[in-house]
Amino acid sequence: MEEPRFTASFEKSVYAKVTRRLMPFLFLSFVFAYVDRVNIGFAKLQMQHDLGLTEAAYGLGAGTFFLGYFLFEIPCNMALQRVGAKRWLGPIMVVWGVVSACQMFVKSETSLCVTRFILGVAESGFFPGVILYLTFWYPGRYRARMVAAFMTAIPLSGILGGPISGWILQFMNGPTGLRAWQWLFVFEAVPSVIAGVLSFYFLADVPGKAAWLNQEEKALLEDRLSEENRLKRLEAPGHSTLLDAFRSPKVWLLCVIYFGQVMVNYGISFWLPQIVKDTLSKEPLTIGLLTAIPWTLAVVAMLVLGHHSDKTGERRWHIGLTSIVCSVAFAASALPGISGVLSLVALSIATASIVSSFSMFWALPTTLLSGAAASAGIAWINSVGNLAGYVSPFLVGKIRDTTHSMVPALLMLSFSCLVSGVLTIACFKTTRVKRAS
Repeated sequence: MEEPRFTASFEKSVYAKVTRRLMPFLFLSFVFAYVDRVNIGFAKLQMQHDLGLTEAAYGLGAGTFFLGYFLFEIPCNMALQRVGAKRWLGPIMVVWGVVSACQMFVKSETSLCVTRFILGVAESGFFPGVILYLTFWYPGRYRARMVAAFMTAIPLSGILGGPISGWILQFMNGPTGLRAWQWLFVFEAVPSVIAGVLSFYFLADVPGKAAWLNQEEKALLEDRLSEENRLKRLEAPGHSTLLDAFRSPKVWLLCVIYFGQVMVNYGISFWLPQIVKDTLSKEPLTIGLLTAIPWTLAVVAMLVLGHHSDKTGERRWHIGLTSIVCSVAFAASALPGISGVLSLVALSIATASIVSSFSMFWALPTTLLSGAAASAGIAWINSVGNLAGYVSPFLVGKIRDTTHSMVPALLMLSFSCLVSGVLTIACFKTTRVKRAS
């Protein structure tokens, strides 16, 4: 029997080295991106009154971000594959930081929508770009764990951003004549600009271009990726070209599943501060601290479930059941007469479930697609799914304006998540990828 070219201990040490180099930087960059994307939920607590916005107008403005995101996501992901992550991700971080700060100048519903649209364009190349970028470094058996670690940035942005945003709103009114919500946009945009500059140091396009790896380490990484791509071509020879991503029924099904998950995620992200204000506290700092609770639980759930999904190699039930748990928790939070504390508990379970579900979700498309199909397919699924980021806050705002209640909105989000969970279980087979050692 032929001896393996690389030992298991050497492979483990190489992937640990790659993870230490890339993941903390990508993780922090996504924290900054997500804070810039959703801090409008806190700004709303003052901005809505100052600008005279209805709930629906706020929801429309918040969601317009995703129209720009949708229109430019696929071109951006194809551009990353062509020019490389190092020359692509850094500049767009700087651009979205500047645009996010410019939200301080909005004066009306129209200017809010325009600024949010441009911010969506600027951010559209980052998340799908990183998901694609990870396929240049990690084979499938590591990827769900890395994606889960990367996506813990979403709940961490709530843990950090909530209290910071609450503090700014409570204590930054008055200096230089600016309102606290304007300072919020400025202060929280600065880290993105700094990260964009630092990306030229931290990132390398592919293993072969990484100056911090020796030749043997580069060879192992390239060998593992080549072997995985060879197996993909043997198992699914028709899923490697650009058009194959759009011909695959499973890609369109994944779009629908992800759409339902994103409906819930942005229902939480854009409206949780308002729910807490309506049910538990009017103080901005207290609101910020309370909104950190659901996101803290989500961090724990993402890491535990992502690790278990990788350890067992199972995707279908992990994704489907967490979506269904989220649906039940949302429905529970909408029960008539439920106390503010119990509602926050239910929303915490819903948040942990849905964030865990869509972090594991991204292990599915990368097992079905390779080559140009992976680049376009990942971007297309994320583009269509993220249209829910436009639909969700607008519908919630419209429902609140019409009914003066969050109950119907929470039930709508519960149904969206239920559909995603049922479709995942019903339409995908239980397949197991080779587990990471």
